[in-house]
Amino acid sequence: MYDFEEALRLIGKQTVLCVGDVMLDDFVYGEVTRISPEAPTPVLKVTSNAIEIGGAGNVARNIAALGATCIFVGLVGSDEAGARLGEALGKLSAITPALITDETRPTTRKVRFVSEHHSAHLLRADWETGQPLDAGSEAAIIARAEAAMAEASAVVLSDYAKGVLSERVIRAVIEKARAAGKPLVVDPKHHDYRIYRGATLITPNAKELAAAVHRPVTTETEIAAAAAELARLVESEAVLVTRSEHGMSLHVEGQPPIHVPAYPVKVRDVSGAGDTVAAVMAVMLAMNMPYEFAMRAANAAAAVVVGKRGTSTVSLGELRHRILPAASLAPEDKILFDWSQLDERLADWRRLGLRIGFTNGCFDLLHRGHIRLLAEARAACDRLVVGLNSDASTARLKGEGRPINPAEGRAEVLAALEAVDLVAVFEQDTPLELIKQVRPMVLVKGADYRLDEVVGREVVEAAGGNVILVDLVQGQSTSGLVRRSAKSAASTGPAKRPSQPTRS
Repeated sequence: MYDFEEALRLIGKQTVLCVGDVMLDDFVYGEVTRISPEAPTPVLKVTSNAIEIGGAGNVARNIAALGATCIFVGLVGSDEAGARLGEALGKLSAITPALITDETRPTTRKVRFVSEHHSAHLLRADWETGQPLDAGSEAAIIARAEAAMAEASAVVLSDYAKGVLSERVIRAVIEKARAAGKPLVVDPKHHDYRIYRGATLITPNAKELAAAVHRPVTTETEIAAAAAELARLVESEAVLVTRSEHGMSLHVEGQPPIHVPAYPVKVRDVSGAGDTVAAVMAVMLAMNMPYEFAMRAANAAAAVVVGKRGTSTVSLGELRHRILPAASLAPEDKILFDWSQLDERLADWRRLGLRIGFTNGCFDLLHRGHIRLLAEARAACDRLVVGLNSDASTARLKGEGRPINPAEGRAEVLAALEAVDLVAVFEQDTPLELIKQVRPMVLVKGADYRLDEVVGREVVEAAGGNVILVDLVQGQSTSGLVRRSAKSAASTGPAKRPSQPTRS
């Protein structure tokens, strides 16, 4: 079983070589409120525009956004768009650009006009040439790719059919990668997929797969059969088929097909989602991760980027939050031992006008009474901060043998609860200093306290807040649980070793 958390920690050590068609993506956003009087076409009232590195450059951006290093080999023209791309790539510290300038070709540029209200692309304008590369540009691209191969753990060919990935370039890079034992991922566009023979992984979408095998593919059974046929055709280890809202399908030679559903997300823009998939697969294969593991990571990453507008990337943090359960992310998201970060966390909540609540305790052995207290505290506010006594503070308060669980463990258990938004550990005997820094508008304690006994009451009430006492659950206390456990252990005595082996 592979550990996603461990794999994600290793991403920063990877270097991926990306070769392909870079382009300038320009998104023009606005609203359509009328039809032009000059022609029956909608008029877009422009509100904003965004310029991004697109095409293979977006694969490079996604590799870098995940925390890996990308060596990017591409081609631009001697024009303004090419200069802007070079400048933009140069600003990304995790990308090492190796751009070839061809004065005979324009830089590929796409301008998309998008209706924000309908999240629809109204029109796209392209600047590009369909002419093949000259021999000099081909040789320069091959030389730069081969020079970078030694530094890379994996290679990705991002083919947008704009001329950079000619047959000569594709064959040279694949053969060099095979000779070096580097996994190579292809995001394909050529009509004849035999040009990619020897690639480790091919990532067509369902439409491209159907074109490659010259027949419709709609059902999972048809997709699995077509993917297996394509793998044999191009002599690849695996084929990953992206199926938009239907998820992904994976064929690995000698293994049964795997189909995973798409994440349920609100789709804003699918531009560049295939780039993200290729990038994640390349990074995962660079770490020798199994194909299914890599596919599930790519599926999660695609769900993130389609929820954004424009040609987007997925960060390592976003990928972790999509893949991993909320409870496993809680420690880093919700727990603070260092109070210097507290003001920054609370500032965001205050900026949104959220009502901040506070309660505190040792929470040594979590029980029903604790859950009742936390649930009612959260019901009285918008965000709940829990002050947690440190180990030293708990020992001074509860006596010898306490705490049973260390602060790190107690904090993680609290952070995994939906009712808790932040856990702040304090070393003092009382939470007064923490309350002064949090400045809550709601202070919650158990009804075993009187109002005049609640630490921090004056601070909260002076700011216009209020104190709430929650009824206790009878018979529920950590001290009681400890006493009953000790009594039970004493009455039963040490466990006897069985005289004969027993079956589990």
